[in-house]
Amino acid sequence: MAKAADIELVALTKRYGTVTAVDGIALRIPAGTYCCLLGPSGCGKTSTLRMIAGHEIASEGDVLLGAENITELPPAKRGTAMMFQSYALFPHLSCLDNVAFSLKMRGVSKAERRMRAAAMLERVEMTAYADRLPAQLSGGQQQRVALARALITDPAVLLLDEPLSALDPFLRVRMREELKDLQTRLGISFVHVTHSQDEAMALADLVVVMNKGRIEQAATAREVFNHPATTFVARFIGGHNVIALAAGGGRLGNGVAMPALPGAARHVAVRADKMIVAKPGAALPLNGTVRSVEYLGATVAVGLAVDGLDPLSAVLPEAAFFADPVHPGDGVALGWKAEDMHAIT
Repeated sequence: MAKAADIELVALTKRYGTVTAVDGIALRIPAGTYCCLLGPSGCGKTSTLRMIAGHEIASEGDVLLGAENITELPPAKRGTAMMFQSYALFPHLSCLDNVAFSLKMRGVSKAERRMRAAAMLERVEMTAYADRLPAQLSGGQQQRVALARALITDPAVLLLDEPLSALDPFLRVRMREELKDLQTRLGISFVHVTHSQDEAMALADLVVVMNKGRIEQAATAREVFNHPATTFVARFIGGHNVIALAAGGGRLGNGVAMPALPGAARHVAVRADKMIVAKPGAALPLNGTVRSVEYLGATVAVGLAVDGLDPLSAVLPEAAFFADPVHPGDGVALGWKAEDMHAIT
């Protein structure tokens, strides 16, 4: 396997006519990192991936792999490999021949390419299916073959465009475990595009949240979840209440005083599982009404309405909820500990 190398994007920009899809982003992905580019449709994550791969030409800026500027190189010369969302397997070729195909195009002898393809199929635990056609495989098996085909070129970086989106939920969880295990064993960087927050949080050493062609935050999954840099990140990652502050700070948008807020803060984010919900009259700063109750197994999600604020939510442990349950229409007191409040400037 090729030696792992840092990836660096320098003022990278992509325009399609008058539309700017990627807007001067700067990012460094250390060697051996599992990086997820996360964001809604149209945020620029796939265009970014395709510029790294060489399948899109950068309008401005540079892509560096290690010490080499690969911005102008064709895809086959970059030291990267890409696994497409559709897998793009040749339907008339066996698994073995699909994996060996790129070596055939490079003039590698038949004996050597078949030997290397067999070794790669063994690495992804598909040896028993070497002679089958893609149509004879499940979605998860097709994905493994596509992975083997990408990895046989000995890339320093593997690029994955929403590789799990076509799988059912159970298989998706299993395959993301296999992807992370494979990346750890290979020691190279994986750059994985997804719109699934759960997928990014489960897989990534580095989560890059994108919005409207720009990077809103790039950090570990734990940092992104506990300390979202912007209101967009807090809302997109989910599990947070994002509450606007009155002009001047120090008070919520409905006028309720909130001590220990920095004067520059314009919003606060509070994780739903850190919300405190109690009976009316409890010594908590807010009063509200229960909008909804959803039983989720280990937890119960409670929707809350508070005058002057956007709808809020609380996630309570199952045992705690049923020890003192609430119902839609009930009045409640609610709040949170000061240390569970994250200010967003």
